Amino acid sequence: MRRSPLTIARYREALNWVIRDVGDVPLSKLNVGHVLSLRRKMDQRGCGEARVAAILNALRSFLRFCREGLRLAALDPRQIRVPRIPRRDVLYLTKDEVERFLGAIIRPGERWEEVPLARLRFRALVEVLLGTGARISEVLGLDRRDVDGERMEAKIVGKGKKQRVRGDRPGRLSYDAVKNLFVRVARGMHLSKKVTAHVLRHTVATTLLFNGCPIGHIKELLGHERLDTTCRYYLGIDVRAAKEAHRKFLSYE
Repeated sequence: MRRSPLTIARYREALNWVIRDVGDVPLSKLNVGHVLSLRRKMDQRGCGEARVAAILNALRSFLRFCREGLRLAALDPRQIRVPRIPRRDVLYLTKDEVERFLGAIIRPGERWEEVPLARLRFRALVEVLLGTGARISEVLGLDRRDVDGERMEAKIVGKGKKQRVRGDRPGRLSYDAVKNLFVRVARGMHLSKKVTAHVLRHTVATTLLFNGCPIGHIKELLGHERLDTTCRYYLGIDVRAAKEAHRKFLSYE
């Protein structure tokens, strides 16, 4: 299965963490004791459960690949216990916060032809994210030929899918550059919420949900492979709908 460059970088960073704490132990010698030592050192550093889980999951995936893909003698990944991460509240922007965020990029009344190209480009990126719910990697990977203006469609390579070969144009935005722009704009508008590209993806999903869009359609629009993924994130959010469903459907008559 193909992985995005960002995912690969995270796996590499996690495995480097393992090597640093455990040592350059031969694969066949790695055992549960080494994993427990790794876990203890992470606890001593004050790593949160999410960080610990990410590193241990990366190690499990690596061991699984070694055993099943390369047929090497390695520790059974099922012996590595990963802490369960409490479900986090889905962070999203309200309609007012969306308008404020867009206004912080290009202020109302500014003449578009006088706005610097960097701000125009970032505003266009944010508009695409808010209009599609796509992942940041999917949007940054788009070429102009992937967009069909007449049909109002764009060809997107989703997570876990085989990526097409494309020629990158000079000056393509990088994820790191975009991430810093989100932080800068949110800080400038004094917004207490952390704003990222993924928060905008959640914003699209919750807006669709609050406006009555069926959860199955939200699944397709977000590109989730499984419906339960969409349900796990979003079904518990719309308290208003839940109360209305309780009033409408719960009856013992």
